[in-house]
Amino acid sequence: MNPSSVLYFDYAATTPLDPRVLEAMMPYLTEVYYNASSGHSGGLRAQQAVMQARMTIARHIGAKMADIVFTSGATEAINLAVLGVTRAAADSARRTLVTAGAEHAAVLDSMEHCRSQGWNVVHLPVDGSGRVDLTRAAEVISSDVLLLSVMLVNNETGVIQDLATLSAMAREHGVVVMTDATQAYGKIPLNVDDLGVDLMTFSGHKIYGPKGVGVLYRRSTVPIEALAFGGGQEGGARSGTLNVPGIVGMAEAGSLALASLAEEAARIGALRDRFERAVTEQFSAVVNGADADRSYNISNVMFPLADVDAMLLQMPEVAISKGSACSSAKPRPSHVLTAMGRSPDEAQRSIRCSFGRTTTEQDVDRLLEMMKHAHEKATAAVTGHL
Repeated sequence: MNPSSVLYFDYAATTPLDPRVLEAMMPYLTEVYYNASSGHSGGLRAQQAVMQARMTIARHIGAKMADIVFTSGATEAINLAVLGVTRAAADSARRTLVTAGAEHAAVLDSMEHCRSQGWNVVHLPVDGSGRVDLTRAAEVISSDVLLLSVMLVNNETGVIQDLATLSAMAREHGVVVMTDATQAYGKIPLNVDDLGVDLMTFSGHKIYGPKGVGVLYRRSTVPIEALAFGGGQEGGARSGTLNVPGIVGMAEAGSLALASLAEEAARIGALRDRFERAVTEQFSAVVNGADADRSYNISNVMFPLADVDAMLLQMPEVAISKGSACSSAKPRPSHVLTAMGRSPDEAQRSIRCSFGRTTTEQDVDRLLEMMKHAHEKATAAVTGHL
């Protein structure tokens, strides 16, 4: 199958590189190829580009330039945040970490590693719409807790958490607050002080930037121990040669996204709503998280009458997913949906469609037409009326 013929509805997994971002990156892939740690004039030119990108990204989230740490992506940033904070607090009387059951695997797995090292890990429940149980959070968050980590926008459902309220609870007890903002950066306004967070992570490739680059925002008052040693880059938090083209591209992608945020939210949100109206009416599909505040670009729908795997087999030219791309190698029901109270069977009957900058009404209509054919086949397979 020709890749150009793929009907793409998996923007939450990754996005195509915006040509304007590539244009901004090109000088640092060709002429300005220098190591940003070098002291000669070429290295200084690379350093200047990194400094400008650092300032730009800090401005995007209302942070200080010195609090931006560049990484290889959100997963590394999350591990650096969770493991770095816990290792720096190895002798602390605070021995509990709190997160939510519907977090990204990078958070859950790094927390589980901490559990194996003797930390107590508590998972906050979410309701049927995917919102963290604030009553339970108030019961759990105490002076025994070192770190609270709750993602801002869920990567499978698009559900937006009330992070400011959770952060206010945490501040009362001196708890460090972290958020995985991978699906939020460039899509909703972000300000680290308004949200009350001390740590924030995100990456470039979710917003039409390059793969292989991410950010950890780390408030200067939060001690963190490095996981990689060697050159002392990024204030000693993360050694290694800086990915100058990626860093420049990420800053450009973030600026472009924020410049068109309101316009894209309205246009793409209308496409998502068009899709959801159609699937609920035509296939009796149920939108997971429909009652919660959600990001405009993600739709997670459950098909009660059809074998979803059979549907996907009928649509090889369509790029959609059954959940997080990072969990696709694990053949089990979505932990996000089961945390929301969906049965394993209901979770297996759910798919995530995510919409983006290049999605059109014609694309949505083509997808719905293909789904109609696939749903008929898959429903017949379930009922035995082939």
